[in-house]
Amino acid sequence: MDAPTTTSAGNGTSGDSGGGGGWFTPRKAPKPPEGGEPTRPEGGEPETSEGRRVSAIRPLGRTAPAADENAPAPDHTAEERIPAARQAPEPTFAPEPTSAPDAPQSGPYAQQSRPALQPSPKGSPDAIRVQRTMAEIGPVADKVTSYFYALLFTRHPELRPLFPAAMDTQRDRLLKALLTAAELIDHSDVLAEYLQNLGRGHRKYGTQSEHYPAVGECLIGSLSRYASAVWDEETEAAWVRTYTKISQIMIDAAAADELRAPAWWLAEVVSHDLRTPDIAVVTVRPDQPYPFLAGQYTSLETPWWPRIWRHYSFASAPRSDGLLSFHVKAVPAGWVSNALVHHARPGDVLRLGAPAGSMTVDHTTDSGLLCLGGGTGIAPIKALVEDVAEHGQRRPVEVFYGARTDHDLYDIDTMMRLQQTHPWLSVRPVVDDHAQFPEAVREYGPWNEYDAYLSGPPGMIRSGVDALRDVGIPVGRIRHDSVEELMATAE
Repeated sequence: MDAPTTTSAGNGTSGDSGGGGGWFTPRKAPKPPEGGEPTRPEGGEPETSEGRRVSAIRPLGRTAPAADENAPAPDHTAEERIPAARQAPEPTFAPEPTSAPDAPQSGPYAQQSRPALQPSPKGSPDAIRVQRTMAEIGPVADKVTSYFYALLFTRHPELRPLFPAAMDTQRDRLLKALLTAAELIDHSDVLAEYLQNLGRGHRKYGTQSEHYPAVGECLIGSLSRYASAVWDEETEAAWVRTYTKISQIMIDAAAADELRAPAWWLAEVVSHDLRTPDIAVVTVRPDQPYPFLAGQYTSLETPWWPRIWRHYSFASAPRSDGLLSFHVKAVPAGWVSNALVHHARPGDVLRLGAPAGSMTVDHTTDSGLLCLGGGTGIAPIKALVEDVAEHGQRRPVEVFYGARTDHDLYDIDTMMRLQQTHPWLSVRPVVDDHAQFPEAVREYGPWNEYDAYLSGPPGMIRSGVDALRDVGIPVGRIRHDSVEELMATAE
């Protein structure tokens, strides 16, 4: 799950001077959620970790006056200036309690994960400085992350409630998202899609535009401390411009999304079907219409673990009754998964984030579908089959349903009933340790005219992609869960 990414906004400059380190207010911000606006920090000039002051934060559109050593500092009113970070003593960081995270379910997919495109070693001057900084902090990434949160929670304690009480499974999400976006600053199309998804998704955390400057100051403070060997005024200015661009895309996406969708949906559990001792099919009824596409996923929060969100794929295509189903496997020490499997009952109310994910069917073509689902990864595969059926197309759909044991084929009866109903559908169960799963796919085919869909454990995704490429399916026709994100969010 992503931590609430709260970034700054502006016009891509630092006071128009090109060398400062300030942040601007966003030109457009989402409305606050129910319950009122979060507390705003008191005024004060932000400092870096070494005590070096960062230039004042000005509203967008206000340019900095020409430098004049004899001129007094400008006096901004409360209406004109976003409050700066509190000055604070050097923070100490106490590690949060740790626990084994939940295992990845059948999401998230690539749309919300780190983009596959890697930045070029060359690029714009800002991109080069950003990459140089990233190379410098690479060996001490854990220290950068810890220090970043230490700064954030020390200087801005009012932001702490946006994060779960235990930070062990998502401590690094916010910083990773920011740094990923910064690396892609020269790849505008990829960057925009990545950040728009984040901006929309982070509405559910209660992220507001006034949080963005605070996070920006702490980001700069952390980078300047641990990349001191390459840090200078030009590098700081490059990061300010980069961060400004990042935040504005996110804020604009959130503001646009606010016009058509709530920040979250309440959903009542209407049925709880325990298929095995550790796998349940949970069906919920949202409190208002919930638009999504087959193959997508959502984030889900339970009342037992507030502010801890996990990703689950929809286990069916959109239904006329509006109900949503999820396949959940409980794993050792998995907070949300165990709550859903062992504690959730009809009448309990969950919260759902916005739908996301790009593992959807292109209905403008008649290409066949080759679907590989392992474990609870069969959930979105089942949804894709239903989606094809509802569109009335007789395009071939080949499903390989993988599991370690017969016991783990918890939804095989459903899949076989679908096969009996639709002559264009073939379902092949594969029971092994997943290592031979791709080999079973190679035995059939050819698959060069098929679009491939994979969902399941990271190891299956990796081997499955290799197998599909070996049999001639282009990478652009393979859609799957992001392996990197699955490993990072093994929750």
